[in-house]
Amino acid sequence: MTAYSPAPRILELGGPPPSPFYDAVRAADFPKLVLRYRNQRWAARIGLDGLGAEAWLDHFGRFLPLPDNLREPLALRYHGHQFRTYNPDIGDGRGFLFAQLEDDAGRLLDLGTKGSGKTPYSRFGDGRLTLKGGVREILATEMLEALGVYTSKSFSVIETGEALSRNDEPSPTRSCVLVRLSHSHVRFGTFQRLAFENDAESIERLVAYCAAHLEGGADPDPAAFFSRVVARTARLVADWTAAGFVHGVLNTDNMTVTGESFDYGPWRFAPTADPGFTAAYFDQTGLYAFGRQAEAGAWNLARLGGCLTLLAPVDALNAALASYGDLYREALADGFFRRLGLARTGGDDIRLANAVLGWLDATRAPYERFFFDWFCGRESAARRTASPLARDYESPEFGEAKALLLAATPERPGRLSHPYFAQSEPCTMLIDEVERVWSSIAEADDWSPLAAKIDAIAAMREAYGFSPSAAPTS
Repeated sequence: MTAYSPAPRILELGGPPPSPFYDAVRAADFPKLVLRYRNQRWAARIGLDGLGAEAWLDHFGRFLPLPDNLREPLALRYHGHQFRTYNPDIGDGRGFLFAQLEDDAGRLLDLGTKGSGKTPYSRFGDGRLTLKGGVREILATEMLEALGVYTSKSFSVIETGEALSRNDEPSPTRSCVLVRLSHSHVRFGTFQRLAFENDAESIERLVAYCAAHLEGGADPDPAAFFSRVVARTARLVADWTAAGFVHGVLNTDNMTVTGESFDYGPWRFAPTADPGFTAAYFDQTGLYAFGRQAEAGAWNLARLGGCLTLLAPVDALNAALASYGDLYREALADGFFRRLGLARTGGDDIRLANAVLGWLDATRAPYERFFFDWFCGRESAARRTASPLARDYESPEFGEAKALLLAATPERPGRLSHPYFAQSEPCTMLIDEVERVWSSIAEADDWSPLAAKIDAIAAMREAYGFSPSAAPTS
């Protein structure tokens, strides 16, 4: 049993507020609190699984402090490039850092919020989150975790009884407050604000904090730190590609230095490997389309590197950034081999990943179906034969990919005995499915489709047995 282990390390950055890094704030007082989602699996890993129902509402709806933790919530300060236009008027506008603690592996984790009320950075917003937004974040994080992507975890969703007006969905709509569990909320934009203010001393303190508490005591040299962030970002974006995931809004304030996927707004899973597939209706130029996420990662890293020029030699930072392309290609091969349950050997690994992605792009074959059919390569012949894509797998266009897949060594053939692989269809998370889950809640207050989808994702997670590939390392 994991014991609760409070660790409010962020206070080491700036002492009591005000600070260059955060502002003390108060949570909103909500008219009602109805628990809609409780992540008991992750609560057990941070020693909070024993909280009773009312205590859960007290801490994650009323935001009474956890024992020996932050005494008041902290709205984090940051800037960011939003669709590549610099915005100095942002920060935690509807969320805050509520607590920090260690998990069962001794990692420092944050409990942060979304929809918890106004802060100094709310501007014209109401500081609230729609219930639909909370449901969508549950679905995104559960699915990505099951596919082995290093992601924040949706920890708690509590309906709050307010009617919200929004321009992009029918209004009034229901409200909620979300608590997410993540390894860090230190964004690229956190560094951008400090660089904007020419505060080299605070940047140096932030790098030291990250190295000590987020990277297990790694080298605090700024260039070395940047090199590690480049590697983690390359892996994150590659893992999104392997999962067929489109984040939607890859602004610099939505990327963390730990390489952890978080902050889910207009996300979607791509039905096919269409490079131009976008998640956000307002991304009219396709800046953050499926096929451009790797480019977005590199662009954002260049902005972070620019901030670190206040401390580190430009040549060293440029050298680290120049490694991004090779790191991404290698990480993409890792991601594809992991998803396919195949052992990496070097040699033709990158060629296999490119052949598969090229075929998926050219044919627009269903993305998740392919990985379901080919898990463990040659060991899945019976399922492939029964697949709707069976004829496509015999086509000349698939020849190179097929030969490489059949030649690869299955790494986890024992996983194929899981009942998940006896199904006729894989678990997916396409937009129509997401909308059906929400419609049941919105129209009939029926939460059973959400519960059923979470159960289906759990079965897939157990079947694949993935462990996140991009957990922070030094």
